[in-house]
Amino acid sequence: MNLSLERIQVLLSHLPQYSLPTIHIAGTNGKGSVSSFVASILQTSGFTVGRFNSPHLISVLDSIIINGEPVVLDLYNDARRAVEDVDSQANIGATSFELLTATALTLFESAKLDIVVLEVGMGGRTDATNAISDDCVLVAARAAVDLDHQKFLGDTLGASATQKAGIARRGRPFVVGPQKHPDVVVAVRAVVEEVGAELLCAHPALSRTWDEDEAADGPADPAAVVSSLSLLPFHPAAARPVALSLSCFPRPIYTQLPLHGDHQLDNLGVAAGIISSLLTHSSCVHRLPFRSKITPSAIAAGVRSTTWAGRLSFHDVPLSKLRLPNGGTAEDPDESLVVLVDGAHNPASASVLASYISHLVKSTPIGDDSEELNLTFILALSHSPPKTPSQTLSPLLSFERPRDVKINVSAAALEFTPVEGMPWVHPVPSSEIREVIEDIDRDINVWTPGKGERVNVANALLWAHEEQRKRGGKGIVCVAGSLYIVGDFYRV
Repeated sequence: MNLSLERIQVLLSHLPQYSLPTIHIAGTNGKGSVSSFVASILQTSGFTVGRFNSPHLISVLDSIIINGEPVVLDLYNDARRAVEDVDSQANIGATSFELLTATALTLFESAKLDIVVLEVGMGGRTDATNAISDDCVLVAARAAVDLDHQKFLGDTLGASATQKAGIARRGRPFVVGPQKHPDVVVAVRAVVEEVGAELLCAHPALSRTWDEDEAADGPADPAAVVSSLSLLPFHPAAARPVALSLSCFPRPIYTQLPLHGDHQLDNLGVAAGIISSLLTHSSCVHRLPFRSKITPSAIAAGVRSTTWAGRLSFHDVPLSKLRLPNGGTAEDPDESLVVLVDGAHNPASASVLASYISHLVKSTPIGDDSEELNLTFILALSHSPPKTPSQTLSPLLSFERPRDVKINVSAAALEFTPVEGMPWVHPVPSSEIREVIEDIDRDINVWTPGKGERVNVANALLWAHEEQRKRGGKGIVCVAGSLYIVGDFYRV
């Protein structure tokens, strides 16, 4: 990994010129959710849309989305081969992420898309995605900023914010989402003013009550959204009714927010700020027929149809679906597990997940007369110093427990499988994760694979099922700690 624009700029100069109108999004946490909202709204409005996210979840193909679908393997292979040939012939020495970025831009250009939503890989100023020309960028935006990847982005929030604001372009709007750290806004404002961009502060979407037309489809009020989750029988938590205010429309837009967690109100607010900029900013309005296509009803429908896997995602997993490394299956194939999957991988996102779990266990009807709830974590972490395992796991495992329900907490410490195309990514040893968990809370029952044992997420899920059966009552399994272990879950 080597953050610089020199190699990617040379590489792109040898490829067909990238010329598509682009929305560029940075941030520590939330940028993927923002990009999903924006792409869904644009596609619902009738535009052809490309979206680039990293890291991938299951396969490298799902990092390059064209009109809502992962790029076709043959198309990807052809474009990747062409990019690698240029890199080799010109002796550029591009990094893996630079090759992937160039491949994505080549695929988008060849598809002749209307617009592209481009997520930054890391930081912003020297990220490979920032090699596109100023003329391409319609809007730049930045979701929540916190400390992560300090080795590359600096040890302070100001340094990190400065890097991420480096995608701002002269004369273009720069939308900044709500920030919990005042230093972030100060640093961003300084960069934006120096570049000559226009800083626009986004406002969160607002929770609201369901109106009469919606009442049949969900709970009566926002406080009931999480409690609409049922463990027996399984019903996922309902979408949240929200209101969006865009300056270009006289009335708020009512819709339902399908992504869970209060932080998604902020992310949706950033997406709304981006859409508002497309409709009102002088540098955007004439690039595409935004005003005739992006209507309040299209925005509402686009929000409702947004999906973003692995971020507070609920799944009812039949044990019959689990396949062990030895080829075996579960002993109780007719039973299932309720699994909450989230890619929380740093202290800030772990705190968000902990808050959601706390709210969840306080308000979720268990489905019988039991006053016990079994919560089993399946955890794996990426080795990313100076961030330590304790910094990520401490806020997660210290979630606030309710007084009236006994919570039996257990945890499986795993190592994720090798990540496709990212050989520099390594897991924290499961033995180290175990030690950290035991230091945080000695009462947590921890399971790790035996020495030399061939293991995958399926083993951990079956262990979680056995733990729940031993203790009685109902339970939730939470897979977290890294998007790479989330990817392993979906592959299983």
